[in-house]
Amino acid sequence: MACNNATTTEAEESTVTTQKNKKISSRNFSINRSNSYNDLFLDSMSVEKIIADKKNPDSVADRIRSFYNTRNYQFAWFSGDGLTEQAFGFWNLYNQYLASTKDTSLNNKTFRKTMNKLVAEDSLFPNSKNKKFIDTEIMLTSQFIRYALMAYEPSYLKRKEMERFVPVVRQDAIHLADSLLNKKHKDDKYYEKVNPTYGLLKDQLEIYHDIYNEGGWPLIKGKSKSYKKGMKTPEIAAIKKRLQLTGDMQGRDSSQFFSDSTQSGVKRFQRRHGLTPTGIVDKLTLRELNVPVLQRIKQLLINMDRMRWLPQEQDGTMIMVNIPAFTLHVIEGKVEVFNMDVVVGKEGHNTRIFTGKLSQVVFNPHWNVPRSIVEKEILPEIEKDPDYLEKENMEITGETEDGLPEIRQKPGAKNALGEIKFIFPNSYDIYFHDTPAKSLFKKDKRAFSHGCIRLSKPIQLAQYLLNDQPGWDLSKIKEAMNGDEEKFVTLKKTVPVLITYYTAWVDEEGVLNFREDIYDHDLELSRKMFTDTINSSYMLAKKSSKKP
Repeated sequence: MACNNATTTEAEESTVTTQKNKKISSRNFSINRSNSYNDLFLDSMSVEKIIADKKNPDSVADRIRSFYNTRNYQFAWFSGDGLTEQAFGFWNLYNQYLASTKDTSLNNKTFRKTMNKLVAEDSLFPNSKNKKFIDTEIMLTSQFIRYALMAYEPSYLKRKEMERFVPVVRQDAIHLADSLLNKKHKDDKYYEKVNPTYGLLKDQLEIYHDIYNEGGWPLIKGKSKSYKKGMKTPEIAAIKKRLQLTGDMQGRDSSQFFSDSTQSGVKRFQRRHGLTPTGIVDKLTLRELNVPVLQRIKQLLINMDRMRWLPQEQDGTMIMVNIPAFTLHVIEGKVEVFNMDVVVGKEGHNTRIFTGKLSQVVFNPHWNVPRSIVEKEILPEIEKDPDYLEKENMEITGETEDGLPEIRQKPGAKNALGEIKFIFPNSYDIYFHDTPAKSLFKKDKRAFSHGCIRLSKPIQLAQYLLNDQPGWDLSKIKEAMNGDEEKFVTLKKTVPVLITYYTAWVDEEGVLNFREDIYDHDLELSRKMFTDTINSSYMLAKKSSKKP
């Protein structure tokens, strides 16, 4: 059924009839292809047929109908270019739930097999007529509804709020912020009470929303290459006002002199934005200061949407990597034990967002070179220098069916994986590892790998993971690292790993952080979520500025 039919068909009349049930939201015919969040639409009769075929209980069947009525039957989990970000978010949440609870009622083998195959696809082009995609779409919705009913108290996640977990329609960003901040519940129970990370960002949204309503902050037109302590220029007064608005600098000093307190405010701002806290307003710092407040509001809204898919706080250990922050966190329950800097995939070799279970530590690992690197990087080097493999401590171990050599790098000082590797099996062949290229950790922006995650403190992580395994103290770890042979150590208990992508969050000290959208995920979501085009030129300029 087309979403923009002018007349009501028999199928639509049937759907409208079911809306007399107060537990089913009315169908929103105002949504069409020009304003919808997504670009694919379902036929309502196809949905009814799948509901009947799958014999869903009435409680779930009615919620499925209500979910799609709210969306005017647009897809929630697929768009024309593949699985949506929300689909990956729920898939990670689903896997984390199964791994961390004894509840097996959600463990649907058919669903898992289908999704494992889909997420491993490099190129996926769904269409609204393909039965495979339609079946999977409804299966995802059914599993999401079942999960939400189990994981959240209904009073804290209202039915209509659940139906908007996946964005429905493109909106003006300020209108969306208004609705989130001003909607009142009679029972005073709100979703943020069961999702504190979401709530913390919502509090910040209110602050930035107020700044917007009061006129925003000044554009600082820098006439100097940098501004530092002791200087006196008109631009410094504007810098101070900007820092004061976001709480980076206290007081109301409006002079043109770059004081000690100005330097402290700049350092705080730089730390919040992932820059080296020099206290000097250089080109990068000035660029971040000049990001419009509306753009920051959009960034907060986008990341609040992502926070919906973050696992609820739970007991036990979890390792979380935030890609834009270039940071790995080891968390026990609500407490962060330690963190470290990491290097992630460069543009074109993006580190994927997923969950896994860390199960093995490997000392002195071989590096089995991926096919793409063999083809694009190693074979051209061999053509230039026949001794290239020997010089790089590499060897050919076989060949593929199409004759491509299979190459691995032996343990040693040149090994790209360093002296330790941490395995959490996944479809993307991504893992944590040491690196001989230590200098990369000194950079603010650390996207240099082919997709795997390089650790700045691999020994610390190995110590932590092997702490409860007899015989694996620091001296034994160093001995294994300095040995001549590859050595695998299986953990007694696997540790959940969560690879995430947050460009805005509130840290453990209550400080709001922003980071660069290194893979343009925010840019893509912004195009789908918001109707207003203010700041789009800023985003495109920022994107182009990353190119050499």
